[in-house]
Amino acid sequence: MENNASRAARILVMYYSERGNTKQMAELVAEGARSVPDTEVRLKSVDDTTADDLVWCDGVAVGSPTHMGTIAWQMKKWWDTVAQPLWYSIEGKIGCAFSSSGGNGGGSELTCLALQIVLMNYGLLVFGIPDYVAPGQTLHYGAICAGKPRNDGEREACRRLGRRLTEWVQTFVCSRPEHDPRKATYKRLFD
Repeated sequence: MENNASRAARILVMYYSERGNTKQMAELVAEGARSVPDTEVRLKSVDDTTADDLVWCDGVAVGSPTHMGTIAWQMKKWWDTVAQPLWYSIEGKIGCAFSSSGGNGGGSELTCLALQIVLMNYGLLVFGIPDYVAPGQTLHYGAICAGKPRNDGEREACRRLGRRLTEWVQTFVCSRPEHDPRKATYKRLFD
């Protein structure tokens, strides 16, 4: 059995993007994941992601634009076809979600929840984040944006999601309790 404490945490940031908004979010999520030492990150569009990428990772951040209040069909199709044969072999990985929509109230939180439901059906452990990254802006269900990330709070939400995913992987998969996000030293809005 592999000793996970002796290797880098493996994070996959997988996204589908039509207009580049979700791609920009994915890049920020990957940046946040890379901010934690001893971490290897793969940033891939759904078209370039393989089953091997999902098997390789310890944690996955999944992003989709909001289509009619839910996941884009391209992302759903990937999970229905590419991931389906992996059904039992990916159980126990850690996952989270992010989404962009056409405007405020466009359904991004619903899309994050739908993505989390897909991950839970495969046995992945999903999480929410209680942090507020700006006044009135949190990522309880995942990072969300109306369009592209335009301000510091939206950009920090994406980075925080990637960082938190990596911290949980470092803590629970790689046995590095010093990365436990409950001991976080970065600024929180209500600290």
